[in-house]
Amino acid sequence: MNKEVKPAPAPGASRHRGPCPSESRHPIPEGSPDRDPAGKLDDEDYPAYSMGHAAEILGVTQAFLRSLDAAKLLTPGRSEGGHRRYSRYQLRLAARARELIDQGTALDSACRIIILEDQLAEARRINTELRHTHRNSTEGPGGPERD
Repeated sequence: MNKEVKPAPAPGASRHRGPCPSESRHPIPEGSPDRDPAGKLDDEDYPAYSMGHAAEILGVTQAFLRSLDAAKLLTPGRSEGGHRRYSRYQLRLAARARELIDQGTALDSACRIIILEDQLAEARRINTELRHTHRNSTEGPGGPERD
């Protein structure tokens, strides 16, 4: 058997010529937020990082990221080809998990700690927002209420 081996594309080179196949099948409508790449750059929930890139950024193995997925700490998005895609928010959670595990915390315990920390941060954010809303509604347009 003599199979032809094709060289890998140079780093940064496209594997195909012309427009991206998904773009030609599913054009992005005019006025869609997906047409504005700047919006995606600011969105910390946008799944912008491949598993390899995420692992490289965090200094972890891809197996570590898969273990966080299996432990239900992260649920990465999927590309059209089914590959995992991670957001900046998920990278922060994974970095925190790595930190806890490096300190000797078991994976399941680390995941539970991170989930609780995240819930606490969200509850504090909501509490602050409600206090601000309540303060503004009691002060009214004429300033603070007086008894």
